[in-house]
Amino acid sequence: MRISRREKGVNYVILSFFALFALLPLVGVLFSSVLPPKTNDGGFHIPTTIDLGNYTAAWTQGHFATYMFSSILVTISVVILTVVLSVLAGFAFARLDFFGSSAIFFILLGGLLLPAEAFIIPLYFNLRSIGLTDTYEGLILPQTAQSVAFGVFWIRTQFRAFPSDIIEAARVDGATDFRLLWQIIVPPSIPAIMTMCVLVAMWTWNEFLIPLVMIVDDSKRTAPLGLAFFKGAHLTDYSLLSAGGVIVALPIVILYFFLQRRFISGMVGGISEK
Repeated sequence: MRISRREKGVNYVILSFFALFALLPLVGVLFSSVLPPKTNDGGFHIPTTIDLGNYTAAWTQGHFATYMFSSILVTISVVILTVVLSVLAGFAFARLDFFGSSAIFFILLGGLLLPAEAFIIPLYFNLRSIGLTDTYEGLILPQTAQSVAFGVFWIRTQFRAFPSDIIEAARVDGATDFRLLWQIIVPPSIPAIMTMCVLVAMWTWNEFLIPLVMIVDDSKRTAPLGLAFFKGAHLTDYSLLSAGGVIVALPIVILYFFLQRRFISGMVGGISEK
């Protein structure tokens, strides 16, 4: 089906409008972060003078070095655990025949239906009873459990789409399940796995409720939680608040910028043909 120039033009106009609608608040925050504090009243202003000292002040006063370290540690740990567990479980559900696989898979998918608000109170008491509150483990393990449900669903779908002829040929050549998974199925599935990594990293980085409930020690607060406390201390200093928001959002923006090609190819194409 061919699209006429008129239809293309209408599509571009509509998409440009929505892009502008989405980007305008972000541009406003970016402009606000470089405005001198005395001239910033919280509105949208194009800066005539740029004050990068807002970032230095926000970084120092907000203790963002500590918060960013916590977020990076938690995010990387959750992504690694989620990828390993999801790949192993996804392969089992997609390519291995065992009793109760369908039932177990759908029970696992129940994790996608439960918001954190539904289990945060019993989760807190369970982790407190074994001494994991106010620890990095108390942040990493629950968020990994949250992400694995999606990860298994995503990877299982990708592995089921893998050409069966290649798998049968590998089995005829004597490939074990371990070799079949890591040397034959996983390499062409890298775009799909990277897409999952970006999504899980974004969800973990932005998680607020679990760190809020589990963490009391200031040195273990994550960046979004630290930003919330920073906001409480600087309610009317819009330049510092905007600079803090940019600092917290920047790592995920950079991650997406470098992985956007793999992210898009994983979303659209799934298994690579290379």
